[in-house]
Amino acid sequence: MEVLHARCAGIDIGKKSAKVCVRVQGSGSRKTTNEVIDCGSMTREILQLRQYLVAERVTCIVMEATSDYWKPYYFLLEELTSEGVELILANARAVKNVPGRKTDVNDATWLADLAAHGLVRASFVPPPPIRELRDLTRTRTIVARERVREMTRLEKRLESPGIKLSVVVSDLDGVSARRMLDALVAGERDPLVLANLAVPQMYRKHEQLVDALTGRFSDHDAFMIGLHLQRIDELAATITTLDDRIEEAIAPFRLARDLLCTIPGVSTVVADIIIAETGGDMSVFPTADHLASWAGVAPGQHQSAARKTNAKTRPGDCYLKGALGIASMSIARSNAHTHIAARYRRLRSRRGFSRALVATEREILVAVWHMLTTHTDYHDLGENHYQHAHAQQATRRAVHQLKQLGYQVHLEKAS
Repeated sequence: MEVLHARCAGIDIGKKSAKVCVRVQGSGSRKTTNEVIDCGSMTREILQLRQYLVAERVTCIVMEATSDYWKPYYFLLEELTSEGVELILANARAVKNVPGRKTDVNDATWLADLAAHGLVRASFVPPPPIRELRDLTRTRTIVARERVREMTRLEKRLESPGIKLSVVVSDLDGVSARRMLDALVAGERDPLVLANLAVPQMYRKHEQLVDALTGRFSDHDAFMIGLHLQRIDELAATITTLDDRIEEAIAPFRLARDLLCTIPGVSTVVADIIIAETGGDMSVFPTADHLASWAGVAPGQHQSAARKTNAKTRPGDCYLKGALGIASMSIARSNAHTHIAARYRRLRSRRGFSRALVATEREILVAVWHMLTTHTDYHDLGENHYQHAHAQQATRRAVHQLKQLGYQVHLEKAS
């Protein structure tokens, strides 16, 4: 097998230390050597490792993506790329060693061998501005999910004193519900007084509110509900702070965000996540299919003995898939007369809700790739694009449905 890098290194990373194997290809009677050293995870030790690799004239470095422990090694060794060194972060699934030989030294040696022959595909590591934006958007997603969980805890806690407010109001975080909960915590127990705190739009539910607010609310319940409300307010304040910071970090990519927001179902928050996770630079992905496969919204492949079987979608970027899921659900719940909404409804009737949702996510991501590649707005093909593009098939389907209803159909093309 051809050797592409005569001097390369493989790094098997742990929390406290890493095994580093420097492989030097032999020539003639000289044998190939593998020198393995132990390197700590402190910044000082990693800087010493960098000097060691420079002294060994290494041209390629491969490290395995182990949790977040790879980050200090990668970010400090990244400076070597300006000197012509190829730095590769490898997915653990793509560089798995032979079973039965699992040690840190063997893993480092295996990574060095793969690097020497160019058998490792590099994972996507965004540049520093995108990393900062990604940290912000991922933290915002985590905090938003925690706020939803806290709202669920609040709803469950209200069941104990018999306060069934969530049965009447659609959102415990709404204006009316929050007024009533704050009053309960402050000491008000009269259901009529509490129901009168609702906004005028909820007046028709006044009697239901009185029934829902009639319970055995104690001082202990007030203390516990107050803690939940305080936690919800703190998380909301954190989200607001992150939103302000994201607005500053997204400034270099504002044009891309404005383009993405023209896609049906894509909000500003979803657009920010798409840019943060993909980097906003589509040159990293050769085609739209590559982007869809990397994101985990492309169909899986499983073929053996000339037989193809159904396979699940590949695991991809969970944050990106979550944002695409939000956009897809927005399209699924709307009655918009757009091409992507019509396609979702058509697929849902044939393939079911889940498959239609994943197909819609892929449709959005393909549009993202083309839009950011050509720097153009989203152009909707229209609700009837499929019928016009497949006129004969649509005609046969309509005729078949009419015949099943007992009609005799005679088609005559309009002039």
